[in-house]
Amino acid sequence: MPMTLTGVFAPLPTPFHANGDVDTLKFRGALARWITTPLAGFVVLGSNGEAVFLDEDEADRVIATAREAVPRGRPLIIGTGRESTRATIRATRRAGDLGADFVLVRTPGFFKSQMTTDAFVRHYSAVADASPVPVLLYNFTAVTGVNLLPAAVVRLATHPNIVGMKESGGDIAQIADLVSGTPKRFAVLAGTTSTFYAALCVGCVGAVLAPACVVPDLCVRLFELTKAGRHGEARALQAELVPLAKLLGSAYGVPGLKAALKLAGYDVGEPRSPLTAVPEEAIAALRQALTHLEQTSVVSRQS
Repeated sequence: MPMTLTGVFAPLPTPFHANGDVDTLKFRGALARWITTPLAGFVVLGSNGEAVFLDEDEADRVIATAREAVPRGRPLIIGTGRESTRATIRATRRAGDLGADFVLVRTPGFFKSQMTTDAFVRHYSAVADASPVPVLLYNFTAVTGVNLLPAAVVRLATHPNIVGMKESGGDIAQIADLVSGTPKRFAVLAGTTSTFYAALCVGCVGAVLAPACVVPDLCVRLFELTKAGRHGEARALQAELVPLAKLLGSAYGVPGLKAALKLAGYDVGEPRSPLTAVPEEAIAALRQALTHLEQTSVVSRQS
């Protein structure tokens, strides 16, 4: 029976030693804790995994470490996007060989003006043709500077090996178009916490959210409340999650995520240069947000 892509997925960070080397021991330790949470599955080597900073052999070690830890039957999604189609295919095949259940392929974006709908359709079709595992499209315009428009997605959704996408933009109208223009089997996952509730309401089947690494129970609770039709509670919980989401997103990004995880008791090291650790004022803001959410979590468990 094929795996389903519903629920909340965590985009896991990649731990590093103080000298900048990948730290698989720290990764194993964090994974042991993450797999005890109610998360639907995990994304490894995505944007929050600092994948663009890793050499290919490092990426392979990270995938192998995750595959050893994540139980079979719980989706393990591996980011394999590269700028060229050729390099993406190679990374995708290696991920499949190492045990990925799905690959998440971000849009190439260096030659922005030439990344047309036709270019994206050619690129993703070639990757899907060659991939040994199902492919998820990945649109993250804020980082890549290009937008994978519904016109391209609708065409790509007809490919039997392209099974869904992560849409990290907050444009609900575009998300609704992605859902309505693709087959029911095509899973659209939200990638922005501030619009997660609204994305579920227009047909997304789940999400990949940075706060899910830090407060997985609350993110899953938001999903469950929405699916249960408890919309007032869902909207209230989303409002509680937004301050932390902003700190992990536009304010401090990956360094903020790693700092928040340290406060939450996870040891995932520091970001890799040229990224740097967050300043002290960020630590204070993160601590305040997490303390507030801990109180929210107590109330949520009582309801």
